[in-house]
This record gives sequence, structure tokens and C-alpha cells, in this order.
Amino acid sequence: MIAEKKLKIAVAGKGGVGKTTIAGTLARLFARDGHSVIAVDADPAMNLKFALGINKNPTPVSELKDLIFERTGAYTGTGIYKLNPKVDDIIEGYGAKGPDGVTLLVMGTIEKGGSGCTCPENAFLRSLLRHILFKKNMVIMDMEAGIEHLGRGTAKGVDLMLTVVEPGMRSVETVGRIKKLGEDIGINNITAVINKVTDSEMVKKVEIKLAEMNIPLLEIIPYEQSLIKADMEGKAPLDIGGEPEAVEHIKRIKEKILSFANALVSLP
Repeated sequence: MIAEKKLKIAVAGKGGVGKTTIAGTLARLFARDGHSVIAVDADPAMNLKFALGINKNPTPVSELKDLIFERTGAYTGTGIYKLNPKVDDIIEGYGAKGPDGVTLLVMGTIEKGGSGCTCPENAFLRSLLRHILFKKNMVIMDMEAGIEHLGRGTAKGVDLMLTVVEPGMRSVETVGRIKKLGEDIGINNITAVINKVTDSEMVKKVEIKLAEMNIPLLEIIPYEQSLIKADMEGKAPLDIGGEPEAVEHIKRIKEKILSFANALVSLP
């Protein structure tokens, strides 16, 4: 049995770059190594289940209105609510077990604007993320590009921000914004992978831009039709049969992340 790693990874990038596929595959690969993995779907699209091989999402936490209002004390109508409500039973009560033993927790979406009722929901989700990041051993979070669920206090628990970029300047610009957002809230370890590669010349341009932004490049993943087909069919890359080349590259990413974790442990 391997030693558990206390490692928290947030995966972010522009929509459509394949970040959810990479996040879900990494979660299962880590679980196959013997880690207890919590996969957190913090993207409003809520599609991480497909990359994990789970047919149906558990109830998104943001939709647990009665529970949230009870735990935060928002039912009092005073406008005062708890910023640190009880959340330690949420994973067990509302998570879904998937292949290889990965537990999926879906954060859900919060309606913006309007009444103050979004405040208790935000407080609850932030408190839950803090609990997950500071109490659990291995966490993979599939984030939206804006990393909206992370606040300054929560971000202290993130060990690595893994950004996913495809060969295109709009995708690179999104990664640049993610880097700034991450650094603004205290995430200093930010890396990138380039996904869906078909053009070596464009990859060189992306590599140059990443280097200019001081974002280390972990891996280059080729475009693979089998993964596109799997995504369209709602299947996990690890469940489509054969051994897709892209999965081999994701395995390399996993090993590089573990090396990063070992380096963190060795620091004084």
C-alpha cells in the first residue's frame, strides 16, 4: 500500500479545452494508485461525471436549499448567518462513489444578483471547500475559468493549479487571466498542459507565450478522435477500451504531479 499524499489540485481552463476530461482521468489514475480521491465538480456545466464514468450526478450542493439555510441560520430572517456552518457530513451524505473508488461531489451553480439569499449559499460552499481542501488527502477540482468558488482563505489549501490550454491565442489569454486570479488569492504553483495538439508550429507559439507568463509546461497531449467520440457519448476515457495515446500523456502528468508533491514534502 502506498503512502497517501495530501495533495489538492485545481484544474482550470477555457470551456472546451478538455480540462474536465483531464481532471476526471487524473482522479481515477490517482485512485488506482491507492489514494482516497475526492473529485469536486466546481464547473457550472457539471460534466465531470462523464469523465469519471458515473452515469448520474449526485444532488448539487447548491440545490440543498433547506439544509443550507438551516446550517447557516439564514431562516431567522435577520440577515445574519453563520460563515462557518457544519459541513463535515456533506461528502458522505451527498457524494457519489464511482469507478476505482473515486467520490464525486458536485458544487452546483449559484444564481447571481437579486436577493441576499445567495449569501448563505456562498458561505456554505466556501466552508465546504475549505473543509475538503484542509481535511482530505487527495482532491481534484474541476474549476470554471473564473475559479469563482475559490476565495482567498480557501485558496490557501490548493497545492497546484493545473491550467489546460489548447493551441490558440484565446485559450492562452484565458490561462493568463486564470494565473492572475490565482495569484491574487494566493495560489503560487501554477502549471499548464497543452491539449488537442495537431499543429506543431502553433504549439511552439503557445509554449513561447506560456514561458513569457512564467507558467511551467508539464505535458503536450495530442488531439485524439477516440476521446472526442467518448466525450460525445458520455463515456470516460478509461472506459472506452484500448489504450488511447492521450491517456498515456495524462499518466505522465500524474507522475510529474507526484514528483511535485514529493518536492513539497522535502522542503524545510
